[in-house]
Amino acid sequence: MSCGEPHETDCSEILDHLYEFLDHEMPDSDCTKFEHHFEECSPCLEKYGLEQAVKKLVKRCCGHDDVPTDLRSKVMGRIDLIRSGQTVPEHDVATGPQES
Repeated sequence: MSCGEPHETDCSEILDHLYEFLDHEMPDSDCTKFEHHFEECSPCLEKYGLEQAVKKLVKRCCGHDDVPTDLRSKVMGRIDLIRSGQTVPEHDVATGPQES
């Protein structure tokens, strides 16, 4: 996604690190770059708002459930695979037991 306008920080960099920004897992100087980018780029601001809303919804609906310790690393691994253009094996994305 890109708005087609030149920015000091490229849209792809913003979107690649959006969750680090949302989770406050980056230095203040990088946060400032993101905030500046959102001021001038409405598509990235819209994506930020959407992801922020999803995080709030998940927290509200699932915030009290115990999560397996390795779940975050598995989810992040899948996200990295998808971002890199690799296909995720079908058995990894199934929502339940495979039917025969």
